[in-house]
Amino acid sequence: MTELAVLYDRVRPDERLLFAALDALGASYQAIYVPQLSLEFGEAPPFRVGLERCISQTRGAAVAAAAEGLGAQVINPSEVILRCGDKLSTNAALAKAGLPTPRTATAFSREQALILAEQLGYPLVVKPVVGSWGRLLARVNDRDAAEAVFEHKEVLGGPSHQVFYLQAFVDKPGRDIRAFVVGGTCIAAIYRSSTHWVTNTARGASASNCPLTEEVCDLALRAARAVSGEVVAVDLLEDPERGLLVSEVNHTMEFKNSVSTTGVDIPGRIAAYALDRVLERA
Repeated sequence: MTELAVLYDRVRPDERLLFAALDALGASYQAIYVPQLSLEFGEAPPFRVGLERCISQTRGAAVAAAAEGLGAQVINPSEVILRCGDKLSTNAALAKAGLPTPRTATAFSREQALILAEQLGYPLVVKPVVGSWGRLLARVNDRDAAEAVFEHKEVLGGPSHQVFYLQAFVDKPGRDIRAFVVGGTCIAAIYRSSTHWVTNTARGASASNCPLTEEVCDLALRAARAVSGEVVAVDLLEDPERGLLVSEVNHTMEFKNSVSTTGVDIPGRIAAYALDRVLERA
């Protein structure tokens, strides 16, 4: 049995950094290409601890659940992947934990979504419950735009688009904050700045170092605990009236743009945490 496995479906710069970090620590591990992996229930697991790094959320959650069924430990666990991969489930966990978030509402029909939009007020943000990299976000400035967006979601979208997820627009200062949490420690944070209202590096935002203030670390750690995340990135918004708000929690975070920006060896910290879990299991 392999003690540690890195589960992936594409080798990005992030995975290369992670492999290099494990090599630097002298770790014995196996990089497993998940599309070529098969698992049979009732058999022994092929690894003791798995570090899940799949781009596909569906594939990542499935391989984590199957491996857990065989007795392996996966970072992050399948329940965390499913919770963080669904914005509605994430917000429900954050709300249950009493964390400050943008004003959020959900509806299950176009008609009810329009009523909610009027209650929230314009502008507002419409998000898919499942999605990443800032895709399919819509800033809705009035009822005409809301009617058009909701109709497109209802008619052209898949089943998940029948759930309408609405948030009040936060007039942030041209940036948001991404804080990295590994094993119960907030290790680094970056500002993601853009002239566009979507401040995501996948959409062209630039990264710069964000000081680890007590407030940033406290919110990031509380958000990670709310979703039971072991290795996560927490997105925070600076609301001019309410202060810092938790926007999302990311379960298979990218960090390639954040190592040189923060000066923190993020892949090294992830690798060391995974090895500690191996020792615990052994």
